[in-house]
Amino acid sequence: MMDETTVRTIDSGDESLIMLQSLLCLLREKNVLTRSDMEELCHKVSQRAAGVADGPLKCCAETAKAASADMEQITRYLGQRYGGKHGRYTLPNLPR
Repeated sequence: MMDETTVRTIDSGDESLIMLQSLLCLLREKNVLTRSDMEELCHKVSQRAAGVADGPLKCCAETAKAASADMEQITRYLGQRYGGKHGRYTLPNLPR
């Protein structure tokens, strides 16, 4: 069981990442998101990391690159776990 001091040391970014990963897994498991949807989302995140995405939302380049790597990892995991047709984008091989 976590005490009050343990809760304070957890980074809110980590909490958000865990919630996002869990949500993506749940939506993919229930076939709300297709493999192609996941790969498209991954592509959009990598576009933001590269600084070429359209849109008014600005973000830190370092954070965007970390988000892109995390998104590629979760997309690859979900693709292996739940399968599906091949998507439009090729994901780079990441170390496991």
